[in-house]
Amino acid sequence: MSRYARQICLPEIGATGQDRLAAAKVLVAGAGGLGATVLPLLAGAGIGCITLYDGDHVEEHNLHRQTLFRMDDLGQPKAPAATRHLRALNGECQIRPVVARLDPANARAEIAGADLVIDAADNFATSYALSDLCRAMGKPFLSASVLGRQGHAGGFCGSSPSLRAVFPDPPSHAATCATAGVMGPAVATLGAIQAQMALSVLLNLQPSPLGQIVTLDFTTWRFSQFRFEDAPEPENPFPEIVAQCAIGPHDRVIDLRTAHTLPVVDIRHPPDQRIVFLCSSGLRAWRAARQLANDGYQHVAICADGM
Repeated sequence: MSRYARQICLPEIGATGQDRLAAAKVLVAGAGGLGATVLPLLAGAGIGCITLYDGDHVEEHNLHRQTLFRMDDLGQPKAPAATRHLRALNGECQIRPVVARLDPANARAEIAGADLVIDAADNFATSYALSDLCRAMGKPFLSASVLGRQGHAGGFCGSSPSLRAVFPDPPSHAATCATAGVMGPAVATLGAIQAQMALSVLLNLQPSPLGQIVTLDFTTWRFSQFRFEDAPEPENPFPEIVAQCAIGPHDRVIDLRTAHTLPVVDIRHPPDQRIVFLCSSGLRAWRAARQLANDGYQHVAICADGM
């Protein structure tokens, strides 16, 4: 146990807590900027089993913030590349890489077998879909988002309210790391907070990070937190978030990935047909679905091909 000696000597962990970490099963969505910090910290701490979903490949512009990877990894799928480095860090940790996006179709079975779910994908549709499933199954869910030099990390579901209870809708407009940029230390800080939250949840340390959001802003050097245990769940969560494989032949799909403006949709015929808005992150699809609902049409779903 010399590997974990500095953890075990903490009275709130000890050998019993280390055994608990060794038996833990954690599901991680994303091996990008957040995941590049979360994953080695979890493996280093002795988490027994990590299932990692990521469908992307390593690119050179990733390396300034995704320091888990090296130049030799360029062009390789992130999930197996990350797994190779994590196994080199701690061979006792079982890593199961899946070269795919974690979406509502494949996530249900994965969440059922996990003790904890970590959202490191930084994608609106992924975050809400995973939160919905974790809430339904009573599993703790940790989510973070970062852009530029600021971001937040929070603990949801399990014994606490879901992401929708705190953020009923995503922001009406949002930049991305590709359009607005991001600094590596800001991403790493949020990833480290997620990792600490994960260990605290698995060890049942008090106070729990579930029901809490931590925010940081390196533009003003302000750090804050707030708790939301009493936040009410929305009575009718909207919209439904679906995977592409769940889109049926009778659905009407409206592709917003190349559209510059939201379309005008005639909802009069057929009145019971489900309309599915498709975009990259889910944000534009969400806005279109909300606009349609305000016009009185509720049979709407969204799908993000970048989940």
